[in-house]
Amino acid sequence: MSEPRYAKQVIVMRKDLGMRKGKMIAQGAHASLAVLVNAGTIDDGRFTLPLDPPTQAWLGGRFTKVCVSVDSEAALDEVVARARAAGVPVALITDSGKTEFHGVPTKTCCAVGPAWTEDVDAITGELPLL
Repeated sequence: MSEPRYAKQVIVMRKDLGMRKGKMIAQGAHASLAVLVNAGTIDDGRFTLPLDPPTQAWLGGRFTKVCVSVDSEAALDEVVARARAAGVPVALITDSGKTEFHGVPTKTCCAVGPAWTEDVDAITGELPLL
């Protein structure tokens, strides 16, 4: 019998911005949800989300999320590029700047996955926990 596969999502947060904790939580929540919303469609008032095997395992299983950090916008962009190149779901969040960042739209975080753990780890596994 084969080992079960697990899926997870990793939230990658920029630490260099000095965001308040509440702001970081809100931005991470935006990223986590955006991955799913971006994959779905709205038609006649109904939201439809196609479930690939890792997303189905994640939603119906452990629902694992891990928060890690990067120290720059360039490092965040690199994570997003690596996820896209690997075909792993990713959502990049750009804050509008209304409550922080002096009105300047600012890239704050991204969510990588849900995807199989080994695929997410190949992209984010070396990043430090937040």
